[in-house]
Amino acid sequence: MSQGNMLVVAVALIGPDGRVLMQRRRLGRQHGGLWEFPGGKVEPGETLPSAAAREIAEELGVTLCAEMLEPVGFAVCTAVDAAGPVILLFACTAWQGEPVCLDGEEIGWFAPEVVPTLAMPPLDYPLADALLRMHARG
Repeated sequence: MSQGNMLVVAVALIGPDGRVLMQRRRLGRQHGGLWEFPGGKVEPGETLPSAAAREIAEELGVTLCAEMLEPVGFAVCTAVDAAGPVILLFACTAWQGEPVCLDGEEIGWFAPEVVPTLAMPPLDYPLADALLRMHARG
């Protein structure tokens, strides 16, 4: 990664009915009020799956098994003059606990085909498209 890029992990929790959990960003933050896949920055020394599990515990209060995370895709800012984040999206279909909104404005469960239609930060759109392609493959 070039200097200035931040590595971020995100998780698409997929319920037994196939719906995907999305989180609305807190108002007053960058992209406030937009829907996103929950997650956050990878800390020094963390593996990508362990960072994803930690972030989901912090934001949703559930426990993930890092081995159950399936990589879906990634998104990166392509603007020449911007050093935005690199986001890796994982899918997860098994966790312990009931998700609650600990860090955002609200959470919601959406059908996979609805996710790309939500108002989201720019880098969440390619992640939503990758999730939809994965869902279509079954």
